[in-house]
Amino acid sequence: MVFINLPNHKTLTLEINPFVTSLQTLTLAIHQKFHIPITQQRLYSSCRRLLDVEALLSDLGISPNSTLTLHVPLFGGMQAPGAPKARLEFLNTRPPPNYVAGLGRGATGFTTRSDIGPARAAPDLPDRSAVGGNDVGLFASAEYDEDDKEADAIWESIDQRMDSRRKDRREARLKQEIEKYRASNPKITEQFADLKRKLYTLSSDEWDSIPEIGDYSLRNKKKRFESFVPVPDTLLEKARQEKEHVTALDPRSRMVGGMETPSSQTPVADLTAVGEGRGTVLSVRLDRILDSVTGQTVVDPKGYLTDLKSMKITSDAEISDIKKARLLLKSVTQTNPKHPPGWIAAARLEEVAGKMQVARQLIKKGCEECPKNEDVWLEACRLASPLEAKAVIAQGVKANPNSVKLWMQASKLEDDTANKSRVLRKGLEHIPDSVRLWKAVVELANEEDARLLLQRAVECCPLHVELWLALAKLETYENAKKVLNKAREKLPKEPAIWITAARLEEADGNTASVGKIIERAIRALQREGLEIDREAWMKEAEGCERAGSLGTCQAIINNTVGVGVEEEDRKRTWVADAEECKKRGSIETAKYIYAHALTVFRTKKSIWLKAAQLEKSHGTRESLDAVLRKAVTYIPKAEVLWLMGAKEKWLAGDVPAARAILEEAFAAIPDSEEIWLAAFKLEFENCETERARKLLAKARERGGLERVWMKSVIVERELGNVDEERRLLDEALRRFPSFFKLWLMLGQLEERLGNSNKAKDAFESGIKNCPNCIPLWLSLASLEEKMNGLSKARAVLTMARKRNPQNPELWLAAVRAEARHGYKREADVMMAKALQECPNSGILWAASIEMAPRPQRKTKSSDALKKCDHDPHVIAAVAKLFWQERKVDKARNWFNRAVTLAPDIGDFWALYFKFEQQHGAEEQRSDVLKRCVAAEPKHGEKWQATSKAVENSHEPTESILKKVVATLKKEENLAENNHN
Repeated sequence: MVFINLPNHKTLTLEINPFVTSLQTLTLAIHQKFHIPITQQRLYSSCRRLLDVEALLSDLGISPNSTLTLHVPLFGGMQAPGAPKARLEFLNTRPPPNYVAGLGRGATGFTTRSDIGPARAAPDLPDRSAVGGNDVGLFASAEYDEDDKEADAIWESIDQRMDSRRKDRREARLKQEIEKYRASNPKITEQFADLKRKLYTLSSDEWDSIPEIGDYSLRNKKKRFESFVPVPDTLLEKARQEKEHVTALDPRSRMVGGMETPSSQTPVADLTAVGEGRGTVLSVRLDRILDSVTGQTVVDPKGYLTDLKSMKITSDAEISDIKKARLLLKSVTQTNPKHPPGWIAAARLEEVAGKMQVARQLIKKGCEECPKNEDVWLEACRLASPLEAKAVIAQGVKANPNSVKLWMQASKLEDDTANKSRVLRKGLEHIPDSVRLWKAVVELANEEDARLLLQRAVECCPLHVELWLALAKLETYENAKKVLNKAREKLPKEPAIWITAARLEEADGNTASVGKIIERAIRALQREGLEIDREAWMKEAEGCERAGSLGTCQAIINNTVGVGVEEEDRKRTWVADAEECKKRGSIETAKYIYAHALTVFRTKKSIWLKAAQLEKSHGTRESLDAVLRKAVTYIPKAEVLWLMGAKEKWLAGDVPAARAILEEAFAAIPDSEEIWLAAFKLEFENCETERARKLLAKARERGGLERVWMKSVIVERELGNVDEERRLLDEALRRFPSFFKLWLMLGQLEERLGNSNKAKDAFESGIKNCPNCIPLWLSLASLEEKMNGLSKARAVLTMARKRNPQNPELWLAAVRAEARHGYKREADVMMAKALQECPNSGILWAASIEMAPRPQRKTKSSDALKKCDHDPHVIAAVAKLFWQERKVDKARNWFNRAVTLAPDIGDFWALYFKFEQQHGAEEQRSDVLKRCVAAEPKHGEKWQATSKAVENSHEPTESILKKVVATLKKEENLAENNHN
């Protein structure tokens, strides 16, 4: 074996014996292998060229496994190897003992090994670059195989996974750094934004007095010499000619018939020539759209100009492309005439080019060459005129009697239903197993004919389930059962047959057998080896619900909802399924899922609540009452279920039934404070004051908590028993000194009676016990403002802000106090400080928008939305801004968004209703009123002040809403009067 280094840097292995092979035989073998001429081959051994072609390789010093170098000078091969440089002899020997480099020539000034001890040669250590993590040197000679490639891919995926896990933290840290940098290094525009906003206050005289910016550095610069030269006449004449419009031909042009433009004349804008050109284009377009086959034009005489305007004018480049494509497709059809796509493409090319007759001739020739291809016949039918299309499709059907597409196209060409049916039946004679043809002919037939056709169809296509099901729908009950039994024999793995059978029994009134059929279906399909797809069966249940087969829907849910669900995941999975069905509008399916879940989890309060909420939203009062009755039977200690049942009876107007439910709840949970308060509310709202007082007295005797005492005080306040109210408050405060509402009620009692000092003492005592209660601070500040003026109120609010930093309600109260006394500048300063301390407070931004002058409100609203986009106060403020600008639709959308985000705030509902009273119709007003009553709002500055007044304690939500709207109107009128 001998190795040859080739010119392409590859190595050739030749199985030859150097002891019996000559150099000439070797060169001949290289010629046969690589077709390199023998005369161009230069073989080298080391640096010696081999020249004796007759000598054996062994005589030339070539032994087995030797490597030769091939040089091909005329073919750009490798250069001949050069002789190695001679190495100095002494460099290959070991240095003498105690040798120190440079010491012999007098190199001094440093300490050498000879000063310390005898010099010795360092031992030959291994190369450490090959270990310790540097695998390049360690595995440099190893091959890179598939295992290495797979390992590198695994490590790369691990790196990517680790990088993705750290991505969120890295991006969050980068975002914080960017925000910190922008906060410490603001832009120039941000630094002067507030100053730019104040420029609207400048008057026109102040604007004019601002000095202009000049470049005073030009004072010391020398002015350049400027020279002015008159414009030559030739330039003026040329400009005149360019602007001149010539309406006549040049005399030289008339001499040659008007077909030559003088070189010295500018382009002519001759209106006559333009009109002639348009006429030429019009004639060409009319010739193109002329039907040259029938001799009849297809141009609409009334709208042909519009058609011409919509036509695309073909450019020279497109014409060139069409010619190239035509030549290419001509070559395709000539070289391979049996290739149908070539004929179709050629015909469509001519159609695009506007040569319809040529396209028809081409596709006709394609039909002759490829008579068995249905696509060619369909294309010919499409290109043919309406009168010839039937003849073309008839020829195609004759050539391809088993083509379903051609028979369907033939039926489409017929105008009469009878002819369509006749064509399809003719096609079924040739293709009796075509499901598509059977469906088409059944759709055209009446009910009796369709039944007969389907009986024949299931004989010809017994494995198509849709035909069986369609036949079963048209048959009577007994015949339908027979049809479904036959279908089940033919298609034992088809679930739709079993579901149809269950629906058939339900429609006939046999509801008891529906569940048995579905149960048998599950077992039969499992015996056939079919996997039960839970999601697919649930979709079938929803389909049954839409079709009105509720019994079948319930049976499917009961038998399939637990298939493939782990025991520990059943509750979570079933609740999620019910919620998804609810979103898709399948309410009954969701009810059946909850019902099945409650048969398994009878003591799960969360499932009972979800089922009750579903019945409340989409069911009847009777169904909701049944669910709640069943729920409290299994969970008698669930307060919320008892309370929900009593409330529904109360809302339905059945107060005795609500009392009965609460009595049962007392018996089940005798020490429940919620049930005591619910019973009190029922009696109190129905003006049964004495009953309410007795219930609260019993609750207090049983050790009632803060809310029971508070409700007792409310009852006495409404009845006007001031002494009893004060007694109850004193006793309650001894028991519960940290309940801030009792302190508020005591202060309000004294304030109502005119005892301002006692009210102040009550508020101060409450603050001592509840230093973090914001309503107490606000009440004290309001009382101080009434008694001692603004300065004392400022001190109280300042102390409150120190005790409760970053509280937007305290800041808002301080701003409003300044504004009420006419200190607008101080109010603006206070608002700026408030927004600095509470930058994400929606109530502060909303107040800031209302306080800003009208030109600045848009900017303020934009800043507010950037800080707190989803805050309902800001959204309501923006809606009021749109309202003021008479943008009704936008204001309505923003009000709707506000009440959707915060349905519990009654002020938003009042604003929305007031807006609809001014700009909406009666339907929109009633819709807002209905939604407000359903939401039952409890909070809001204006809403609470109205709803908690003694005279409004028993008013319904609708009445409270209208009173709040009236209050808003009074405030608006008062503000307009003060402004005027």
